[in-house]
Amino acid sequence: MSNLFRDLLKKIGSGQHTSHNLTRTEAGLATKMMLLGEATPAQIGGFLIAHRIKRPTSEELAGMLDAYEELGPKLQAIPTEKPTIVFGIPYDGRTRTAPVSPLTALLLACCGQNVIMHGGDRLPTKYGLPLVEIWQSLGVDWTKLELSKTQHVLEKTGIGFVYPPMHFPLIKSIWEYRDQIGKRPPFASMELIWCPYAGDAHIVTGFVHPPTEERFQATLSHMGITNFTTVKGLEGSCDLPQDRTAIIGLGNGTKTIERLLLVPREYGLTTKNIPLNSTQELISEMKSVLAGSQSELMQTALWNSGFYLFRCGICADMSEGLAKAQELFSCGVVLDKLRELQQAINSIQ
Repeated sequence: MSNLFRDLLKKIGSGQHTSHNLTRTEAGLATKMMLLGEATPAQIGGFLIAHRIKRPTSEELAGMLDAYEELGPKLQAIPTEKPTIVFGIPYDGRTRTAPVSPLTALLLACCGQNVIMHGGDRLPTKYGLPLVEIWQSLGVDWTKLELSKTQHVLEKTGIGFVYPPMHFPLIKSIWEYRDQIGKRPPFASMELIWCPYAGDAHIVTGFVHPPTEERFQATLSHMGITNFTTVKGLEGSCDLPQDRTAIIGLGNGTKTIERLLLVPREYGLTTKNIPLNSTQELISEMKSVLAGSQSELMQTALWNSGFYLFRCGICADMSEGLAKAQELFSCGVVLDKLRELQQAINSIQ
């Protein structure tokens, strides 16, 4: 048993009236002790539950990120004119709505915008469809690549994927606790703003509840990150909703975020979210989009790709972004990027 960790646990777990927040240094130390197994299972379980009940502060989240910075992997910086997009998408996947972020990543890479994603296999608490499984179904298997090989693929294609079971196995134990306690601990929130990239990055993170967005903004400020985008997205992801106004926060180097509200019907797009029925059906629809066929999922792909083309400065506004996205899907350029990605990975496995 670690007496030091016990003291940290007592600090956050003493109840509503006597508990205290951890400092950034203390939160980083507690995270390292959990990842390295220096705390006992009972201490770790108690900490995760206590911290969830208390709710993490931005300073505590920054300390957790410090520990990930010290112990975790990083893809190295590559020469680029634009900051690399790092998508922060919930690790426990999707269960209700069809994800399109892999299509968005492929399209952005076609335009010279580098993109990094990260995530594991089916994880608690939702055990939804994860990113890595979608990529595998599209013929892109990130799970067998050492980090150096992932670096090679990023440099060659503009797309990279950090896969923690291979690249950061220390966090697998935390996922096991997540399953046993049946709740998403603060780590699940912190993962959404983790940046496993050593270069100039643009963090894009989804959120569900407004206080989470405020906490993320403050945490990123602690980390010295001012270039970011927050999206009140589908199931907490970075995918823009279509059944309601998309609420987006733009971090552009100032202390306050710029609010952007986007309404699909104003751009002639469907106002319903596409349901996720099965992985097989989703992949079939994605391949149809890549072939340039018009469909409801194509509208979702256009809605998201158009926004990110605009947000990355590739297009001047949403209308131009939507038109460019339609052109790129229709002419087969995005499908060619997928084939390039497949070839790059297959050549080094």
